[in-house]
Amino acid sequence: MNTKPMKYFLLALSVCYGFAMALSSCSDEPDSSNFYTFKGQMMSEYLYGHEQFSEFTAILERAGMMELLAAYGAYTCFPPTNEAVRNYLAKRGLSSVSELSVADCDTLARTHLVKNMYTTADMDDGVLSTANMNRRYIEVSHGVDEEQNAVVFLNGTSHIIFALQDDSVENGIMQPITEVLESSNRMILDVMKQNPNISLYVDAYVQTGLADSFYQYKDPTWDPTAYEQHWKYISHVNRETASPPDEKRTGYTLFVPTDSLLREKYGITTVRGLYDKACKIYDAVYPEDKDAEYHDFAHIKHPKNPLFRFLAYHVLTRDVKGWNYLTPYKDVGILTTVMNPVDWYETMLPHTMMKFERLTVRKWAGPSILGQRYINRRYDDDFNVVGTRIFANVETDYKQDALNGRYFYVDDILAFDLTTRDIVDNDRIRMDFSTIFPELMTNDIRLNERNGGMKQQDPEYDETGKYGRNYYFPNGYLKGVTLNEGCHFVYRRPHDWYDSYEGDEMNLFGDFDATFKLPPVPYEGEWQIRLGFAAEGTRGVAQFYFDDKPQGIPLDMTKQLSDASILGADWKADYNSMSLTDLATDQKVLKNKGYYRGAAGGYHYAPQGGTTQVVFATQPHTIRMVICTTHINPDEDHYLRIRCVSTKQGNDNEFMLDYLELVPKSVYGVTDEGKMESML
Repeated sequence: MNTKPMKYFLLALSVCYGFAMALSSCSDEPDSSNFYTFKGQMMSEYLYGHEQFSEFTAILERAGMMELLAAYGAYTCFPPTNEAVRNYLAKRGLSSVSELSVADCDTLARTHLVKNMYTTADMDDGVLSTANMNRRYIEVSHGVDEEQNAVVFLNGTSHIIFALQDDSVENGIMQPITEVLESSNRMILDVMKQNPNISLYVDAYVQTGLADSFYQYKDPTWDPTAYEQHWKYISHVNRETASPPDEKRTGYTLFVPTDSLLREKYGITTVRGLYDKACKIYDAVYPEDKDAEYHDFAHIKHPKNPLFRFLAYHVLTRDVKGWNYLTPYKDVGILTTVMNPVDWYETMLPHTMMKFERLTVRKWAGPSILGQRYINRRYDDDFNVVGTRIFANVETDYKQDALNGRYFYVDDILAFDLTTRDIVDNDRIRMDFSTIFPELMTNDIRLNERNGGMKQQDPEYDETGKYGRNYYFPNGYLKGVTLNEGCHFVYRRPHDWYDSYEGDEMNLFGDFDATFKLPPVPYEGEWQIRLGFAAEGTRGVAQFYFDDKPQGIPLDMTKQLSDASILGADWKADYNSMSLTDLATDQKVLKNKGYYRGAAGGYHYAPQGGTTQVVFATQPHTIRMVICTTHINPDEDHYLRIRCVSTKQGNDNEFMLDYLELVPKSVYGVTDEGKMESML
């Protein structure tokens, strides 16, 4: 059953067959008018032909899903065996599928179907990159079965049956499993309460009142049908379509040390012990609060109390769908041989961020493990802060994902302490624009792809979302963002051959006037704010404002570094052939004009489908531009405004927002002869 090269060829042929229509933006099912039945075996025929899945087949029939599986599509089906279904029924006190409600059957059916094709080779630790049809993410890990075969585990305890894995049919791939997959319908704190190994942190969240925040989930007033469903635009030469988000959810990601870790490493066994530890950390960071009334243990519900701050820093106000999404999915656009993939996210503690890093560069491994993900790590020529390791999974007896978030174990406590503030965060903070706004991750927008979409170009003005979707955000959808009536703020899905850091980008269209809250800096001082983008002749001109004060002259996004007004004939593409002295001179000349080369740790493939890595620093049109150099107070919110001043009008006006850099003077202020800021 598993020796089937011809079946894989037929599968690829069926997926590439020229269908103009696929899934609508708000539905998991194709329009029945576009169904096409192949002569080969479909998922429905596979299931009817294998008696060991008859119980799951009955569930699909009661849910009315068999017609879907008899039609065109590109799915992965995880059918549980009859034994698995019977064990599930027994656990619920039921004796047959007929005792399940139709709603139960619908939930079970959708939980085991994913609208994308995955072989076991595509399944990395973390979660599948596509949610199941119940809009929940399936956790993935790797281990061995009873016969010592290397297998893929799903949601901790169920695993794909080795002898039956990767069986292709005309409309997808069958991955039979040993247990029924279940997802919790609880909120995140209630899921955590089920795990006795983290009872101390759970108790502390309840006592401080932070737990009350963790019951937010979905904005019931959000109505995507109130907006244009398929807004068409041109980005450079690409004719694309964007749609409004389907939902407006709120999410949380928590990083939790176990009770045993707290006891063995710190001797902490009570909430009072946590408070005492928090005082040791935060009295040094916020000395002005030491003598305040709200500082003592009786006031742990106060936002400036040390314990409240301590716990809040362990929380991201976004739902990061899985361990493998804490840094860029599949390291897209990052030269992992020279630079560790890094992302920064704001925490629930106001005006603070965490640095997330996947370790890929052996030179800087130190005592850490290649391939693992860490928080607040800075290990280089000057510093050896190893950070806190994040574990992908908790014990198989407990769930770690909820309706509104998930939690991860960590190997130490987390803190915005002096080391984090003055060493880890005292560095160039580079943020892909899509990471600035939590809504993009919580609502499964960031880095969304289907069917190998990073390598696929959409058909002109595609409305199917076959390879992934582009989105636009109506005014009011993104917190801290204000858009004028003539503006469309668009997220363009990832492509690995576009001039886009981490594969994706955000763009302003129209006669735009947009303001958004900047991510926080860790300490007071002089900071440089930079924008990374790709210059194109089709783009526009905009004026920047910091806290509503104009900054410099407008940026003309049509001009490359080789333009006569910047470097002109002095532009050199092959920076690797330049001496350190020449590189430093090149950087100094650009810096004096308010520019830097694009990131030398970022790249794209060329051409589409190619394998040549084109580094951004070698291209004159992939640029970092200095928006301003200014004094920033870290205890206040600060805003960046971008206003169109182009002579072009309407939606032909495009302004690319690829990545943002917040750079302290300790980094940008290099003035010694022959010295330079890292180009990575």
